[in-house]
Amino acid sequence: MVAVPVRPVNLPTEREKREAGNLGEEESEEEREFDPSALPPFTLAEIRAAIPKHCWEKNPWKSMSFVARDVAIVFGLAAGAAYLNTWFVWPLYWLAQGTMFWALFVLGHDCGHGSFSNNKKLNSLVGHLTHSSILVPYHGWRISHRTHHQNHGHVENDESWHPISETIYKDMDFWAKKGRLSFPWAMLAYPFYLWSRSPGKRGSHFHPESDLFVPNEAKDVMTSTACWTAMLATLVALTFVVGPMWMLKLYVMPYLVNVVWLDVVTYLHHHGYDKKVPWYRGTEWNYMRGGLSTIDRDYGWFNNIHHDIGTHVVHHLFPQIPHYNLIEATEAIKPILGQYYRDPRKSGPIPTHLIEPLLTSLKQDHYVPDSGDIVFYQTDPQFSP
Repeated sequence: MVAVPVRPVNLPTEREKREAGNLGEEESEEEREFDPSALPPFTLAEIRAAIPKHCWEKNPWKSMSFVARDVAIVFGLAAGAAYLNTWFVWPLYWLAQGTMFWALFVLGHDCGHGSFSNNKKLNSLVGHLTHSSILVPYHGWRISHRTHHQNHGHVENDESWHPISETIYKDMDFWAKKGRLSFPWAMLAYPFYLWSRSPGKRGSHFHPESDLFVPNEAKDVMTSTACWTAMLATLVALTFVVGPMWMLKLYVMPYLVNVVWLDVVTYLHHHGYDKKVPWYRGTEWNYMRGGLSTIDRDYGWFNNIHHDIGTHVVHHLFPQIPHYNLIEATEAIKPILGQYYRDPRKSGPIPTHLIEPLLTSLKQDHYVPDSGDIVFYQTDPQFSP
């Protein structure tokens, strides 16, 4: 037997205890005074290096298995609801099917980023099938969403739920403000955004000559608009076959639930944290700082159903990572990000905890100042959502 030398243990003195306590208080004070708009002490390359190599690998078979799963559930829900056909079942069906429509959108979203597979034709095919089926013009959306990622966190150049400047806000009439900043109307905004974008911006996701696109993207935009039109025509034809009430019950109501999911999730990715999230202009903006201004959310039982879309920070920084690797990648970068990562509040099975930050943000986050390279949302005390 080998004897192991034992070191004497020096217990801390009362003075050391007091100093340790004071240090803890200082650290706590430092955390309270943390400025999320301060220039981070790390680089994008350092964040990237922390992510395991296998997190970048795309498995088209695995991606397609999620498509098969979601499509099977969609048809199964529709068949089951049509068979039972009772008013007790229909509201449950609308919530479930609307959630699955939203899950299909997320898979098409991955196609748009190229994280679905390395095959552009496969991405385009699946993207068109999933998005056209829920009346989203795939390429029109894909291009505008690329603009969102390339300019995330920039006051003027961002594309999705970007803040309104004070001047634009004051030029909006009451009903425009009501539509953007009040519940539930703001959560039904997406179809209108596809047609006319956000306040202060011009163009449509359907028109190849829109300000959203450059000339060499016109063919892609027209292709997606044609697919969208074909889907709409199919729905109209089916309405004549099955009747408007069946179409309302089977498709329209789930579609509206899907729109609410889309608006709520995308809004909360960029709004509604306990502390105000910074927005940038000019030389203060860069890609990394913009990405760090996004927010992760926990959706409880729905995390897996909608393909971990709430794991959003690492997705914004590196959208090429497949959705099934986002959680692992997030855990890998959290030690690098430190306080720049906003830990999401844990959810119960149903994410009812998100209602409060959503409503609070709509009441408080109205516009940002016209000037300043680092700005935060301001509240209009005269406006009542």
